[in-house]
Amino acid sequence: MRLTTRTNIAMRALMYCAVNGGRTVRKSDIASACNTSENHMAQVINTLAHHGLVQTTRGRNGGLTLKRAPEDITVGEVFRHLESGVPFAECFDPQTNTCPITCCCRLKGALHSAIDAFYKTLDGITLADLVAGNQDLQKALLLTEPG
Repeated sequence: MRLTTRTNIAMRALMYCAVNGGRTVRKSDIASACNTSENHMAQVINTLAHHGLVQTTRGRNGGLTLKRAPEDITVGEVFRHLESGVPFAECFDPQTNTCPITCCCRLKGALHSAIDAFYKTLDGITLADLVAGNQDLQKALLLTEPG
């Protein structure tokens, strides 16, 4: 399994917001710290805002903050929001499936079970779990000047 770049960037952005909790952070600062383009970051921020994970503010003092506490955001929730449109295997998308053995293949059921277990594990991990006490992450992502 491989995560999309968008999901990877989203998790970095959420961790950045969590590390800088209580502060409005700028898209450019997040993009720089997370080694991605502002364009990619803008797309991800839009998706995160759409799903109620971040609050955005326009204008000179604008930026974003977490919309919910880090303890209330699970990694599984984020992954589902960002990965839901990407079928795991060809047979998972009835619109584009051309597999000739779909009707009798047992692999699809096994894959569904594995994916369910994957998300169940991620549902037990919160954003707070990723950042709390993580001094190296704090050093990498904490803003030093007033935001």
